[in-house]
This record gives sequence, structure tokens and C-alpha cells, in this order.
Amino acid sequence: MSNKDIEDSLWTPHSDAEIKESYANWAQHYEQDVAEWGYVTPARLALALRQSGANIEKPILDFGCGTGLSGMALKAVGFQVIDGTDISPEMLKTAESKPAYRQVWKGEAGSMGHIKRADYTTIAATGVVSLGAAPPETLDMLVDAIGPGGFLAFSFNDATLADRAYTDRLDIAVLAPDIELIFEEHGPHLPAKDMGSTVYVLRRT
Repeated sequence: MSNKDIEDSLWTPHSDAEIKESYANWAQHYEQDVAEWGYVTPARLALALRQSGANIEKPILDFGCGTGLSGMALKAVGFQVIDGTDISPEMLKTAESKPAYRQVWKGEAGSMGHIKRADYTTIAATGVVSLGAAPPETLDMLVDAIGPGGFLAFSFNDATLADRAYTDRLDIAVLAPDIELIFEEHGPHLPAKDMGSTVYVLRRT
């Protein structure tokens, strides 16, 4: 898959099968490409979680961990026990080789698998719930997985922010009496593409 093909396939809706195929083809060059684009959302999200008071000693789930860039960012700010899951075995192969993770496993689209509510005090989903990747209802699933006192950090890039299907899900989520939006910041995502993202942190009271 050429860079042009990759760029054409990003930030547009796809089926689960198309997403898996895209990331399988991209896995080998993914980190090089996003480095050239200046990908900074993983570092921003990890720092937001740390600043929001998430416990760095308790296990954190890196949902949609990809090749592990998000896990490395979490490790860099002090998180000590990081587990990762992703639907792409090709991406996971790279993540598994990184020193960030205690364990990684292949997940299935639209499912938390064996993960039950409150199994993890903190969940991070960097660039996962987005146009061209996981659908809007994935946010509901992730919110449901955090228990009392738990944190969920995620990001919406500019293309996703322009899609009401995604932003409406967030608006509905924070209407719940036990869900607080404790962090929201728009900033750079892929500077070389002149694309930003908003990082959010939710907490269940």
C-alpha cells in the first residue's frame, strides 16, 4: 500500500474488514509514516491522564494499542503496568516487541472481550474512536468499562470532531450523573498534515 493509498483511506468510514486490511498492509511502515507526520497525540493523552490524577501504579489498558506508540508514551510519563489490545495482529506484533507492555492480546471489533467493568482503573484509547477506525458506539463500550473512580482517556481528531455521530456520543456520555469530563484540550495531532485533535479524560465518580 502506497502512502497515497493510506492517506486516501484515512478519516473516512470503513467496515471492520476494511479497517483490518488497511492496518495489516500499513503495519510495517506505520511508525515511519506517523513520525514523518509529527504524531503527538499519544504523548498529549498520556500527559493528560497523569495530570488528571490517574494511578500510575495500577494496571492500565491501552485499548487499540496499535504498534505500541501509545504504550511507550504512557510508560514515559510513569505508568508502570500497561496491557495492550488491538484488532490487528500485524500491529500487535510490533507492540509486543516494545518494553512498555506486561501483555498484549488480539481483540475483536466492537467487543471488550474478557474485560469486565472495573477490571482496569484506567483505560486509554488514543486515536481509536474515530472516523475511519472504531465507530461512535465504541465510546459507549469504553465508558461502560470504567468503574467508580476510574478514568477513560481518548482523542478525537479534527475529522472526527466534525462528525456529529461521534461528538453526540460524548455529549450523551457526560449527561450520566456519575460521569465527569475532567480534561478537554485541543492541540496538535499530525502537524505535518495541519491536523489537530482534542484529548478528553472522563472519570466515573
